[in-house]
Amino acid sequence: MLARLVLAILGLLLVASAVVPVGRPQGTPGAIVASHTKPVDTAEEPYDEDIALYEAAIERIRHGENYYDFIVPEQRARNYPVNPGLAVRLPTLAYLDAWLGEAGQIVAAIALMLAVIAAWWSRFREDASLGRLPRMATTMVFVGASLGLNRHYFPLHELWAGMLVALSFGLHRIGAGGQGGRWGGAFLAAALALAIREHSLPFVLLMAATALYYRNWREAAAWIALVAVFFAALSWHLAIVSREVLPSDPHSAPWLVMRGLSGWLANIVQASNLRFLPHWLAGPAVVLMAFGWLGWNSRAGTFGFLLSAGYGFAFMLAGRWDNFYWGAMIAPAMFAGIVFAPRAIAALLEAAGSGERPRLVAVK
Repeated sequence: MLARLVLAILGLLLVASAVVPVGRPQGTPGAIVASHTKPVDTAEEPYDEDIALYEAAIERIRHGENYYDFIVPEQRARNYPVNPGLAVRLPTLAYLDAWLGEAGQIVAAIALMLAVIAAWWSRFREDASLGRLPRMATTMVFVGASLGLNRHYFPLHELWAGMLVALSFGLHRIGAGGQGGRWGGAFLAAALALAIREHSLPFVLLMAATALYYRNWREAAAWIALVAVFFAALSWHLAIVSREVLPSDPHSAPWLVMRGLSGWLANIVQASNLRFLPHWLAGPAVVLMAFGWLGWNSRAGTFGFLLSAGYGFAFMLAGRWDNFYWGAMIAPAMFAGIVFAPRAIAALLEAAGSGERPRLVAVK
């Protein structure tokens, strides 16, 4: 009965995802111009105002200015909110981009994409039970990560943080009782992602919870320490920004807007290469990407489902239409999940017909 219930819910989600809107409402601003009828040549589009702001910050840093000396007045002059302080981005990416320069950013983007692909290729090949699936899954990783090569979006924090989350996930190996795990490289990638965009925090918290669940105490302590350091740095950031905020500065529009299923689907579709698919294909693809991770009978598969579903639930609750680029935080790490979807569905169908419990979650 449980399998039948899950199948029914999945079927309803697939139907709903094919009909609910995933495109940006007409007139809504955004960084990624999407179309479901033809590909968009972003080189012909004017730079989004968000990108223009971040590029201005990068340029001023290149000329020797301190980020906190100009960022609040710069945002205010461009009619961007500075209240609350979270509306002002952390300075990490601006300094990195200024240091790398345009050529360095291109090299870094290529290197990061190749690192993500290599990490996942190695991860999939370690599981002999996957048969020929590693090639297909790695191909989907490439499809998801290839957006990171679009130079138009290099100033966007979510682009780099999302790629680093995908790299961290691919490098991570979940042990048990302190044995068989590997998390050093994953920790460093996640730490950099968190320093770039605070939206990486759910990923880090899930890493900490996973380490605690499997009694990997040293790893759990490291993730918890990272969270503590992050909150200390964020408090410092907010304290500096608050000194520049004026009583006349308006408060930012609320982020908790409850967009429901459209919020989840639109964020992922608009902020990934799914935007080139027809609406009726792009929406169900997102659902299958999240659900499909359960078809990989491993700890990583369970983690992938919780990660994808967790961000999906958050996007249902938080984020305006013009915040859809938040989807880039998780999209690169989601794509491989769709390869395992047939396995998950087949297990559910077998359980629904035989009455046996489907083996969707790793137990070892």
